[in-house]
Amino acid sequence: MKRTAIFTSLLIFAFSSLTQAQDIKPTEVKKIMEKVADWQIDNYQGLYSGHDKPHHPLDWTNGALYVGMVKWAAMAETDKYYEWLKDIGQKHEWQLHRRKYHADDHTVGQLYIDLYRKYQDKEMIEPTKEQFNFIMYHPSLSSLHWKTPYHQDRWNWCDALFMSPPVWAKLYNVTGEKKYLDFMMTEFKATTDFLFDKKENLYYRDESYMGKLDNGTKIFWARGNGWVFAGLVNVMNELDPKSKEYKYFLNIYKKMAAKLLDIQTPEGHWAMSLLGQKYYPTPETSGTSFNVYGLAWGINQGILDKATYTPAVQKGWNALVGHVTSEGMLGYVQPIGAAPGKAWADKTEVYGTGAFLSAGSEIYKLYGGK
Repeated sequence: MKRTAIFTSLLIFAFSSLTQAQDIKPTEVKKIMEKVADWQIDNYQGLYSGHDKPHHPLDWTNGALYVGMVKWAAMAETDKYYEWLKDIGQKHEWQLHRRKYHADDHTVGQLYIDLYRKYQDKEMIEPTKEQFNFIMYHPSLSSLHWKTPYHQDRWNWCDALFMSPPVWAKLYNVTGEKKYLDFMMTEFKATTDFLFDKKENLYYRDESYMGKLDNGTKIFWARGNGWVFAGLVNVMNELDPKSKEYKYFLNIYKKMAAKLLDIQTPEGHWAMSLLGQKYYPTPETSGTSFNVYGLAWGINQGILDKATYTPAVQKGWNALVGHVTSEGMLGYVQPIGAAPGKAWADKTEVYGTGAFLSAGSEIYKLYGGK
């Protein structure tokens, strides 16, 4: 009996120690966010996942970085992050990237509007307004079917729902002009009607994945759904919670949140093929970061039940922090792609950092940060 009692005590002690080790403190959240942000700025043009030259500063990859970095800038106790971001906009005269209709090349507009909110300089948003006005008055007539002519002039791949809709929503918010919201709603609904699987409550990456199976499971790409989930949050942040538009997005958000809770891996991440944990055991931090961001936001907003969802968020955040190197590099970010694949401890990407910083901004609030 004595031996059993001692063993039980040791187990309780070990469990208690593990639980304490996993406790999330706001000061530690800020510290790890700062480390990751600083490493990324120092390695802004680094080649860490196989591409042969740095991404253009206005590319979607960096646009997603800025979405998270500007959230960190608002938390930091120095304006140096705002200055770094502002310098990028100034150097490129506040232009969006090269393709007029392509959602990826709209992403950086989210940064411009957030900087406009801080500095109230209309030059920061005029090119975005001009381009979006042109798109509204010359809407693409392309089909959403994959590989039809000019098909990516509309949002026919799920990543697009992170890249462009939040820019339209932000523009609506800062101008008060409902035409931006109306256009965005029409296009978002068209994409959702096309790509959302009502049985699984997840989005196909694009039409080409419909009907295909990977080891017997439907193919729902983790980061692709992460793009959507975070995009929903970034859109809802711009809308009146009492509006019919907000309620439309909230309905999708709640369905996805419940599904994500159900399919989180025991280790805390989400498998690269969301329904294929068994076949994709490697951690992946960009999709996981977006999911942690979205779930933590829901708890903070009082939308998701705290007791039900907090354990998943805590487990997810602790998993992410465990993949940050001592220098501040976030590892296990899947390289650029469109489907489940591979990730490595020594591979990263700027959009992974952006997702991590977005997650940290909501984790900080959730655990009492002011």
